[in-house]
Amino acid sequence: MENLTIEKLKKMFDAASKVVAEQEEYLCKLDSACGDGDHGVAIKGAMDAANASIQSASNLKDAFFDAGMSAMANSNGSTSSIYGTLFMGVSDGIDAGVESLDAQALAKAFKVGLASMRDVVKGDVGDKTCFDALIPAINAMEGKNSVAEVLEAAAKASDEGAKNTVNLQAKFGRARNLGEKSIGTLDPGAVSNAMIFAEFYKAFIA
Repeated sequence: MENLTIEKLKKMFDAASKVVAEQEEYLCKLDSACGDGDHGVAIKGAMDAANASIQSASNLKDAFFDAGMSAMANSNGSTSSIYGTLFMGVSDGIDAGVESLDAQALAKAFKVGLASMRDVVKGDVGDKTCFDALIPAINAMEGKNSVAEVLEAAAKASDEGAKNTVNLQAKFGRARNLGEKSIGTLDPGAVSNAMIFAEFYKAFIA
């Protein structure tokens, strides 16, 4: 069973950043329904910055830390804070000098990343935010036998969580001011998160 290496990680982030860039306009359109209409710009900036750091990294621990720092420095509001904190937290969950991660180690690293992020950023499943996709994705990673299964489970859970946001009422940001009128639209942050995990999985198994 193939483990996650720095070479695979570079392919995963490159694929994710490209898809997010391609869908920038669509994500902004989704965001314009209830928000500021700039999510596509924000997530593209964060992922482009993270990917640039990943591509120049020489090991997994530093790759995630540098990706988080770069995403944070990109300054796209809550998007930068969420992904920046998440990636730096993932780095904290990786032992120094490790050249590859198996299923258990990868799931553990993302769990550490999620805990770090939730210490900084408010939100939970049911709030109609990216957390509706991100939290289920990371929780779904546990107990899998291979990295491919970890990423597949995360992609599936993230996609299901994103699709379910159409049924939710927003509790954060400008969208919460709409009350029940926010029901019936997809959350752009959850949708972009589903895109990212889907590309992570496809690039890993390619």
